Amino acid sequence: MVATAPHYALEQAQDAAHGGDGWRSREGTTADELGSVWAACGVSSECGTLRAVLMHRPGREIEGVPNASAALWHALLDPPRARDQHDQLADLYRSNGVAVYELGDAPLDKPNSYFCRDVFAMTPQGAILARPASASRAGEERQAAAALARAGVPILHSVFGAATFEGADVVVVSEELIFVGEGQRTNREGARQVAQAYRDAGVEQVEIVQLPYGCGHLDGMLNIVDRDLALVYPTQLPWRVYELLKARGYRFLDVPDAGEARHGMAINVVPLAPGVVVMPAGNPITRIALEAAGVTCLEVEVDELMKGAGSVHCMTGVVHRDSA
Repeated sequence: MVATAPHYALEQAQDAAHGGDGWRSREGTTADELGSVWAACGVSSECGTLRAVLMHRPGREIEGVPNASAALWHALLDPPRARDQHDQLADLYRSNGVAVYELGDAPLDKPNSYFCRDVFAMTPQGAILARPASASRAGEERQAAAALARAGVPILHSVFGAATFEGADVVVVSEELIFVGEGQRTNREGARQVAQAYRDAGVEQVEIVQLPYGCGHLDGMLNIVDRDLALVYPTQLPWRVYELLKARGYRFLDVPDAGEARHGMAINVVPLAPGVVVMPAGNPITRIALEAAGVTCLEVEVDELMKGAGSVHCMTGVVHRDSA
C-alpha cells in the first residue's frame, strides 16, 4: 500500500478535477458574469433607464390586520383596492419595458412585504440583503433572498449581527459616489457593513450621512431624478449630501409644498429614465415644479397603498438600471 500511494497521487493529479487535461480555470469577475452566469442586474445610478424590479402584490397578509400601528401603517388598508392599485403600478412598469420579478407569497404576519425597497439594495455587481430594524419586519430579508436567487441575482453581502439596514437608506449617485444613511432604520454597524460592501464592489466613494430625528429613510429627503437634478426635502437633507452633489454640478429642486411632501409622499418617485419619473397621484404642486425643471411625470394612484406608510419608491425594489 505504501509503495503504490505515490502512483495513486500522480494519477489523481492528472485528472481533470485536479488540474489535468480538461481543466479550465474560471476567468473574470462577478461583474463579467452578469448576463451569463448571473442575470443582468446591478445599479450604478438612481436615474438610469430602469430594466428590472422586484415587487410584491399584497396577498392575504394585509387582510384582517387588527391594528394599524402594530403593522407600522397609518391606517388599515382595503385589500381589493390596494391590490388593484398595485397591479396598475406593476403594469405601468411592464408597459415601459421593465421586467417585474415577483417576491412570492408572504407570511401572514408580514403585512409590510409589499415595500420591497427596504429589504435589499443593489450595487453595480449584485445585491446587499437588508436586516430591517423593526421586530415586526424581521425575516423579510429571507423572502428577498429567495426571490433574488430565483431571478439569478448574486448576493454579495447579507447584513448580520446586531447591525440593521434598510435599502431605502441608500442613494446611488454614480459608480463613483454612494450615500448611506445612518439613523433609526440603519444603525452605525449596518451603515459600516453596507459601505464596505459597496467599496468591495468597486465604488470609490461611499459617504455615511446622519439622518435627522423623525426621518425614516434617506430616500425621504433625496431623490435623484435626472443626470443633474435632485429632488430634495431641504430642511432634512444632510449638508454633506448637498455639498457633494453641488460640487458635481447638480441642480436642486426643493419639494415645493410641505403638505404634499408629508402627506402625499411627493418625493417618493421612481425614475424610469433620466428626466422621466413615476410619481404618486395627488401632488399637483410638485408635478408642476418637476415639469418646469424638464421632468416628465407619469402619475399612478396609490393612495390606498400609502396607508401603509410608503409609496411608489418604497414598493419598487430596483434590481437593474442602465448607467445614466
